[in-house]
Amino acid sequence: MDILEHCKLAPYWWDEVPRRELAQAPLPASVDVAVIGAGYTGLHAALQTARGGRSTLVLDAEDAGWGCSTRNGGQVSTSIKPSYELLASRHGSEKAFEILREGQRSLAWVGDFIRSENIDCSYGRVGRFHAAHNAAQYEALAARLANQPKGLEVEAHMVPRAEQRGELGSDAYWGGAVYTQHCSVHPARYHQGLLERALAAGVQVAPRSPATGIEKQGSHFLVTTPRGTVRARDVVVATNGYTGKVTPWLRRRVIPIGSYMIATEPLPEGLMDRLMPRNRIVSDTRKVVYYYRASPDRKRILFGGRVSHQETDSRVSGPLLHADMVKIFPELAGVGISHSWSGLVAYTFDELMHVGLHDGLYYAMGYCGAGVGTSSYFGMRVGQQVLGLKEGRTALDGLAFQTRPFYTGNPWFLAASVRYYRWRDQRGV
Repeated sequence: MDILEHCKLAPYWWDEVPRRELAQAPLPASVDVAVIGAGYTGLHAALQTARGGRSTLVLDAEDAGWGCSTRNGGQVSTSIKPSYELLASRHGSEKAFEILREGQRSLAWVGDFIRSENIDCSYGRVGRFHAAHNAAQYEALAARLANQPKGLEVEAHMVPRAEQRGELGSDAYWGGAVYTQHCSVHPARYHQGLLERALAAGVQVAPRSPATGIEKQGSHFLVTTPRGTVRARDVVVATNGYTGKVTPWLRRRVIPIGSYMIATEPLPEGLMDRLMPRNRIVSDTRKVVYYYRASPDRKRILFGGRVSHQETDSRVSGPLLHADMVKIFPELAGVGISHSWSGLVAYTFDELMHVGLHDGLYYAMGYCGAGVGTSSYFGMRVGQQVLGLKEGRTALDGLAFQTRPFYTGNPWFLAASVRYYRWRDQRGV
């Protein structure tokens, strides 16, 4: 069977919500705020500044939302990867507590935003099943839930392997944890709703208008594009995994990593109810993680992960992801792929997203592959910071944004790192 026979090499989400073609209006000579990047971070920042009375222009190298804002798996969690213990060892217990609270706030805030703005994007509190890929990881998950730091407790419970099929129709795991507050969303519909609200607030969005230069000139910046130069009082950089040479300081601090996804063809009647009976979003404890879910209409499995030591294209990654999916769900061996696509996420050297101000440029980025909620939340906070509002402060303000010697934005070490982590996963570490 050729599983790619009817496959589109584009995100599944774009079938329902194709990238919106915006008119190429002339660029303004000057604005109060220029935002680089029209994804979740950039549009949330722009929405704040526009509603705060600032003239705001959003520039993007592609169509608005072309990057991971419409390519992701639509999973929304608290998104802070390091543990309390690790954060406390780096930053002290008080700062660790506040960083983790920011993750919890982001999850609550994005749901409130979607409801208050009445965005129709299949948002739901479905819960996450975080599956243990070996017995030791199950015990580690159980210990973590039993010893949650006071004040940071989340709603969660363990599901032993004997009861796993009540959550997931697979015997590939050793049980797992259910985080009941985690959510799912149609990412492209969410982005479209956000874009519409930004435009209604007076934001000018300029697609296919990459920033090719940012020059400080007195109290302002000159932002150069192929379509002209714009004078801006404030600039927000919201480029995440697509951060380029125009901001070299930031480029040295984020690691672009390809993440790959497939959508299956529609499943036979009744199969989804066996495979994903509670409609959870799913992830696992591997370092080279798999993440998957049912499509909003529960007709397909959307399955994602890292498939190669090196970057590859979606025609290569599709069959590799399909093979990995079949190891978890053998019943899908005869089901083809309808879509195969990829996008760049941005990791950081400390596995934290970063928010701040450098050489007068505001930024928020580095969501480490879990940014639907945090990119929205911290984009909003950066917009508030531009407005000078005290509520814009975050627990991440002032944290050192690390880089490494000789790193300039090309992750030459990635292949070796992926091999190492796959080896750890196979050994059950």
